[in-house]
Amino acid sequence: MRSINFVVLGEQTIANDFGKKGTSTDLTLYDKKESDIIRTWIAPNGFPEKIQPLLQAINIAEYVIFYVASLDRYVGEQIIALDMLGKSDGIISHSYEVDENQFNSMIKGTVLKNYKKIDSPSIKQELSSFVPITNDGPIQIVIDHCFDVKGVGTVVLGKILQGTIKQYDKLKHLPTGSEVMIKSIQMHDDDMKEAVCPARVGLSLKGIKPDEIQRGDILTIDDSLEVKTELLITFNQSPYYKEKISDNQMCLLNIGLQIKAAKISSISPFKLTLEKPIICKKNDICLLIRPESTSVRIIGSGKIN
Repeated sequence: MRSINFVVLGEQTIANDFGKKGTSTDLTLYDKKESDIIRTWIAPNGFPEKIQPLLQAINIAEYVIFYVASLDRYVGEQIIALDMLGKSDGIISHSYEVDENQFNSMIKGTVLKNYKKIDSPSIKQELSSFVPITNDGPIQIVIDHCFDVKGVGTVVLGKILQGTIKQYDKLKHLPTGSEVMIKSIQMHDDDMKEAVCPARVGLSLKGIKPDEIQRGDILTIDDSLEVKTELLITFNQSPYYKEKISDNQMCLLNIGLQIKAAKISSISPFKLTLEKPIICKKNDICLLIRPESTSVRIIGSGKIN
């Protein structure tokens, strides 16, 4: 069974046409199984009120579907996020109300300039042109939802970032370091003995309680991942973020699905101190955000040294 994951941006309601609606929190998931491929669409319905779901939805996906109904600052914010997170493969469509020249100038010089431009009626048909991407590295599963299911215990939903998982595998939960065992695996409500990257899975876990798990936590055997409360990064401020950045300023740090409070303890070198530990490895992309900003909420991006 192969898997493909899309993020649906702009006019998110188009996702209703693609698959069956499933889990819905600040992220809404839709999926559809055709022959041996499960396609999943993630819509950040908590955005634009909050920017966090936008970054998390983009980080879950391999591919982007961006349907622009009108041009506003939130379209700009989505373009900035996609560009900084390096999401270079996707499709763009827009309504007749959108000024194409103005939109083209907004995406000029970003990764979006390489997206395939299509008419909105053709979006659904175009989805079949995207092929599954695999990564055979040591097992990594990122968790996006967790439930306490009566009679079952701890159940998590997430995506396999690397490798192949099997029933009864023993993995380490980060950031706690606890050992957990996979009691069962489900894909598209079907029980499976194993699942391969980049599958979305539901896992029943032994050895950990639901209140010990947060979105962005990782199940892994990968020793390259570290848990840190201080980070040195190579930082680039967004040209659209006009406010001054200074020592001791507070912000939020985004790595993958993790979003943690951080203090800029030094500008040169650029150093962050976190209130709670974050899971990362060298060269991971991170974004700094200020949710309370009344203009652009993305401060800039960087890579971990």
